[in-house]
Amino acid sequence: MTPIESAPQRPLVFAHRGASGAFAEHTRAAYLQALADGADGVECDLHLTRDQHLVLLHDATLDRTSDGTGPVADRTLSELQDLDFSSWKGARIPDDFGAKSEQLLTLPDLLDLLRGAGRPVALAIELKHPSPYQLKLEDTVLEVLRSEGWDAATSTVDNIAVTFMSFDPDSVRYLLQSVPAQFICQLVDDLSVHEIRGGLGLGPIAGGAVANVMKAAQTEAEDILDNGDVGLAGPGMDYVKEYQSTIRHWVEAGRRLRVWTVDAAEDVVLCQQLGVHEITTNVPAQVLAQLNEPSVELSHRK
Repeated sequence: MTPIESAPQRPLVFAHRGASGAFAEHTRAAYLQALADGADGVECDLHLTRDQHLVLLHDATLDRTSDGTGPVADRTLSELQDLDFSSWKGARIPDDFGAKSEQLLTLPDLLDLLRGAGRPVALAIELKHPSPYQLKLEDTVLEVLRSEGWDAATSTVDNIAVTFMSFDPDSVRYLLQSVPAQFICQLVDDLSVHEIRGGLGLGPIAGGAVANVMKAAQTEAEDILDNGDVGLAGPGMDYVKEYQSTIRHWVEAGRRLRVWTVDAAEDVVLCQQLGVHEITTNVPAQVLAQLNEPSVELSHRK
């Protein structure tokens, strides 16, 4: 269990890629807003640049969230810092949240922001795979954290409680060699081979082969959670809705449940009813306001 404990009446609230409902995901503005909103923690995704810096980006490519194009791994940090990662959202960034040129963050940048919160803050790090650098991604994350003063036994850096997440079972098993199981989260999603194949945009043979590999990885991830190899279970909201008996089983077996991405009021209520410990959301201020309402009102909200 993380050093930050939730109050008995509500789950912890993590800001998904920062307060990404308000500002462009993973930007300085999004994380500063999350802290201002009172989020208990923040979540980030990490990729390695060509010159081996850890940058906060969800996609393996630049096209969706910047004015650049192509793989993140093909660019140096300096090249990425010349790109615009915030304008696509269309939200004006307050002056005290940094200039447009300051919105891309590295892992050390984020740690500095969280140190400045003046209170305990949780940090959920997702290691993104497949990575062209394979498990060097995990090695680099741990190396950077150690250089920042990370204590493995408590998984803390100053006021920051760090946990690690991945959909990739190989990543999770590799992390278990260096990190106590209670600080590792196996992510799972509700996947069908048909949906995966359709979303990949590949032909039926190649798409089916990749989809089957992904489905096998999901089954392996579920086995990791069923066996209690890690302390944290990270299902998506669709998974929670579809497999409520599995969620209850994991809660009863002592797994700590961290659910993503929980924005809708009815989904917040369901998470509470199922005994979920941590909610990851794009709108932390909104979810915190709902969770802090009297429980009788929450129980009747539909």
